[in-house]
Amino acid sequence: MRFDILTLFPAMFDGPLTESIIKRACQAGLVTIDVHNIRDYATDRHRTTDDAPYGGGAGMVMKAEPLAAAIHAVIAARTATLPDATATQEPHVILLTPDGELFSQAVAQELARQPWLILVCGHYEGVDERIRETLITRAVSIGDYVLTGGELAAMVLTDAIARLVPGVLDAESIVEESHSDGLLEYPHYTRPAVWEQLNVPPILVSGHHGEVARWRRQQQLQRTLQRRPDMLATAAARGLLTPDDLAFLKTLGWSIDAKI
Repeated sequence: MRFDILTLFPAMFDGPLTESIIKRACQAGLVTIDVHNIRDYATDRHRTTDDAPYGGGAGMVMKAEPLAAAIHAVIAARTATLPDATATQEPHVILLTPDGELFSQAVAQELARQPWLILVCGHYEGVDERIRETLITRAVSIGDYVLTGGELAAMVLTDAIARLVPGVLDAESIVEESHSDGLLEYPHYTRPAVWEQLNVPPILVSGHHGEVARWRRQQQLQRTLQRRPDMLATAAARGLLTPDDLAFLKTLGWSIDAKI
């Protein structure tokens, strides 16, 4: 899978995307990440990439010309290296912006099926709207708050999506983690069995795999009810809760009829 990241501040990406799992994924050839400086595509000697908004108002707006030139150049360079059979492959061009679609695990899973993403890091008051109308495939936000720019959001997307690429992580780890099945993950324990007079739950050292699986599922349900009850209603609506799940939730005071 390929990521091309367009930014005004490429040095911000030197650490987060060159360490740990993402680093190993790149070394293994499973993921390719290239960072491009939008200023390289400005045509004046000051490398200007922003200007005052038409109609007045505070702040500056990212100019259309250098950003469009950067997007076109990245697409052209990549397409030129593709075999003839895939030369028409087009990227998903994503703008990171506070007014975009809210990012979620479901969106990450969807985007992980795309072979090529271009992430555009917004800045200032945003980008010239004509870029959004003509070159952006999708606008995405990582939350209902405002950052100084789209760089941190691009790092979040890259990390969340890249780890879903086949081979980057153990497949079982992805299946069982929080949000993968509409619920939060169960608690984890490791050695020692007793730490500061706190014991590992006996079921986990019992050797009864079926009972361990049942305990973990109930822990998922209980944690989700306590911490994110809104997720239970969504999981029920999507048919992700079994009759056993619903029966256990009923013992905790949760009713599907009262929540949907």
